[in-house]
Amino acid sequence: MGNYHAKFSAFGSYAPAKILTNQDLEKMVDTSDEWIRTRTGMVERHIASAEEAASDLAYQAAVNAIEASKVKYKEIDAIIVATISGDHPFPSTACILQKRLGLKGIPAFDVSAGCTGFIYACDIARQYVENGAASHILVVGVEILTKITNWNDRNTCVLFGDASGAAVISKAEATDISRIIDSKIDADGSQGEFLIQVAGGSRLPASHETVDANQHTVHMEGNRIFKNAIKSMFASSDELLRRNHIGPSDIDWVIPHQANLRIIEALADKMKIPMSKVIVNIQKYGNTSSATIPLAIDEAIRTKKIRRGEILLLTSFGAGLTWGSILARY
Repeated sequence: MGNYHAKFSAFGSYAPAKILTNQDLEKMVDTSDEWIRTRTGMVERHIASAEEAASDLAYQAAVNAIEASKVKYKEIDAIIVATISGDHPFPSTACILQKRLGLKGIPAFDVSAGCTGFIYACDIARQYVENGAASHILVVGVEILTKITNWNDRNTCVLFGDASGAAVISKAEATDISRIIDSKIDADGSQGEFLIQVAGGSRLPASHETVDANQHTVHMEGNRIFKNAIKSMFASSDELLRRNHIGPSDIDWVIPHQANLRIIEALADKMKIPMSKVIVNIQKYGNTSSATIPLAIDEAIRTKKIRRGEILLLTSFGAGLTWGSILARY
């Protein structure tokens, strides 16, 4: 711990206008509304247009977050974007966002941690603020996974949606009740093949063969991910609670990664936290990867469900395999 505390100043989010429902998917692949609802909890998801890229969604969420805070644009000290579906392999989506926001003379970089990306990015931002290197950092989680989805794979194409969520992480003043209490991130690279985009990198560059084989799309071994997700999110969350002497009953809201309603329910049961304290919006957006947590928080704040001073537990799991949790008083 440095000389300062970090806090969440504000959140913002954005989802594209187009909506893809379960009924729409019934016409595309061999599936049904009942099958999707029962196994995932999803009803609809937002889909980016052909013209929209990750930076477009990120820009809207970033503006909403900055405008919701008391921070001026020129006071932003750094931009961190969590994404696995950026505009280009390079430059970073953060640099593209920096240009769009008109901010110069500050660092801007991407973090690749799959669905855990927002947690990873917030953990990094927290360190910068706590050690005094920055006062305000813009953190964005954005994904357009529908553009790397295999629409012939009924097991994965029903899962993903597009969206962006952002947070301004700031130095907390002595009089502030808000602060990030603690965070924990982890990874196990030995299981990376369970959730992967096989082609498109230096290991397997793009070719006619890789495109024809749909190797540029998301490949996931669902059963392995399901079990690992519950175990890993519980482990990081439980460690945070224990080392900060906070019990499950002290948590006002759990905001988990919105990957699957059954995973969320199993995690809540394992943590002995009632579902009435869990923020869930998976039915409206599907799995938007690194955007799910800030999107869910922003929506809950705007509907006055989450209020200042409440204790939040954020937890996620994703490709890598990666996972992590954040404990904060909003």
